[in-house]
Amino acid sequence: MSGIALLTIFVLSIFVGFEVVSKVSAVLHTPLMSGANAIHGVVLIGAIIVTGSATTPLPLVLGLLAIVLATINLVGGFVVTDRMLEMFKPKKPGKDAA
Repeated sequence: MSGIALLTIFVLSIFVGFEVVSKVSAVLHTPLMSGANAIHGVVLIGAIIVTGSATTPLPLVLGLLAIVLATINLVGGFVVTDRMLEMFKPKKPGKDAA
């Protein structure tokens, strides 16, 4: 494929992704985040496998960078999901309510 075709696909995927995500209601964001966390876990495992088979410095450095970024993305996704789920828990009455 030529560079122009790949660039066109990339730009179109940005527009389609933005339109799809912007149309999702607030109720569905938590399940979608959980699904995204599962995908990020697969990406992390793939990065670990590829980095483990690296024989030269460049793939090793890129693999380590991929592992770090995938880990940050995975942990951040779980933190955001946990915060979103906290919003749906009933509030406990404080000492002032007694």
